[in-house]
Amino acid sequence: MSKEFLRQLPLFAGLPEDDLERLYNMAETVQVPAGTLLIEEGAMGDSLYIVLSGEFEVTKHSAQEEVVLATLGVGEVVGEMALLEQTPRSASVRALQESSVLKVSQWSFQELVCTSPATMLAILRTVTSRLRSTEAMLRQSEKMAELGKLAAGLAHELNNPAAAARRSTLQMTDSLTHWLSLASKIGAMQLDTTQTARINELRQGVSVRARQTAELDPITRSDRESDVQTFLEAGGTEQAWDIAPILVSFGWDTSSLKAATDVFSPEQLPAVLEWLGTGYTVYSLLSEVGTSAERISEIVKAVKEYSYLDRAPIQQVNVVDGLENTLLILKHKLKNGITVIRNYAKDLPRIEAYASELNQVWTNIIDNAVDAMQGTGELRLCTYSVDGQIAVEICDNGPGIPADIQPKIFESFFTTKPMGVGTGLGLHIAYNIIVHKHRGQIKVNSQPGKTCFQVLLPAKVERE
Repeated sequence: MSKEFLRQLPLFAGLPEDDLERLYNMAETVQVPAGTLLIEEGAMGDSLYIVLSGEFEVTKHSAQEEVVLATLGVGEVVGEMALLEQTPRSASVRALQESSVLKVSQWSFQELVCTSPATMLAILRTVTSRLRSTEAMLRQSEKMAELGKLAAGLAHELNNPAAAARRSTLQMTDSLTHWLSLASKIGAMQLDTTQTARINELRQGVSVRARQTAELDPITRSDRESDVQTFLEAGGTEQAWDIAPILVSFGWDTSSLKAATDVFSPEQLPAVLEWLGTGYTVYSLLSEVGTSAERISEIVKAVKEYSYLDRAPIQQVNVVDGLENTLLILKHKLKNGITVIRNYAKDLPRIEAYASELNQVWTNIIDNAVDAMQGTGELRLCTYSVDGQIAVEICDNGPGIPADIQPKIFESFFTTKPMGVGTGLGLHIAYNIIVHKHRGQIKVNSQPGKTCFQVLLPAKVERE
C-alpha cells in the first residue's frame, strides 16, 4: 500500500500532503483470512478499515435472518459510522476471500476529521449514501418478514373454519345417508292417516326449528339433555347420547317429544325418534358449514380492507375500522393471553388518509405492545376528536420504556429488542407515515406498567 493509493480514494483526496503522510505512518495493514469477521454487529467500534485487496460482504440481522446489505471491494471504506456516533457496530463485515485492509484507529480518525474539512465532507457523503441504501434494503426485508408473519397468522386463522367446514361436510354425508335410510324405513311401515300427517308435521318442523336454537344456561341444558337421553333410550333409540344434545339445542324436551310421538306404536317409535334426531343433526352440520364459510368471508374481507387493494392511495378512512381490521389480522398473537379493551368515541368522522400505510402504523405499534407484554396483558385502544383532529391511543400494561431511551425510539435502526429480532425500523416507519406523510403527530408516554402511544391525524391530507 502506498500514499498514492490513499490519494486516489475520494475520502482522502483533499488531504494536505503532511496529513496524508501522517495517516500513512499511523495506519496498519491487516491480513484477513477468507470467512473471518472483520466487524461484528453489536460490538463497539475502535477502527475504520479501507479495503486494499479481496472482497467483503456486509450483513445485518433482520427478522431472525441475515440480510446482505452490500459487497465491498478495493478502495471502499467501512466502519466509520460507529466511530462518528460512538455506538455499537450496526452491521457485520466478513471476508469472502483472502483479503487485506488498512486499519485506521479511532484516535487517528478523530484527528483526521478535526484537521481536514474536505475529509469530513467526504465521510458525510459516504455515511449518508450508506444509510439510505441500508434503510431501503432493510425496509424491504422487514416488509417481507412482516408479510410472512401475517400470512402465517392468517393461514392459521383460515385453517380453523376451513377444517371445521370440511369436518362437518364429511359428517353430514354420513348423517344425510342415514336420514334417508330411516325415511325409507318409516315409509315402508303401514302408517295410518294420523301417523302420516304427524310425520309430515315433524318433517316441516325440522326446517322451522333449525332456524333458531334454544338459549339455555349450562345447568338447565345439562339437565334437559339427561332427561331427553333417558326418554330416547327408553324408546329404544340407538346412540341416544349423541342425538339428545342436538334435539335440546333445537328446543325439544321430554314433554314435547312425548306429545309429538304419542301416535306411534312402541315398534314404530325407535325409528321415528332416530329419524327425527338425525334430521336435526343434518341441519346442525349445515349450520356449522355456513358459520365456517361466514368466518372465512369475514377474514378475507378484513384482509382486503386492511390492504385497501384496488383503491386509490388516499381514502376517506374510518379509523376504528382500520384498528379492528388490524386486530383481526393480528388475532393469532392476541388470543392466547391479551385482553383487548376498546373505548371508541361514537360518531367519529372519517378522515383523508393513506389507508394501507395507516394500518401499517397500527400494526407496528400493536405488534410492539404485544411483544412488550410477552403475550399476556391488557391492550387498550381509544379514539376521540380533539381540536379538529382524530386522536388514537394504543396503550399496554407492559414493563414500559426507560425514560432515557424514549427520545430515541423513533430513530432509524434504534431498537431495544435482541439482535436479529428487531431492526429498529418499525417505529421509524410509523413516525414517517404519521408526521411526514399525514402531517400529524405521534407521541409516547411510558412508565412501568403503562406505555401509551398517541397519534393525532388531521382531517385532510395536504396534497403537494
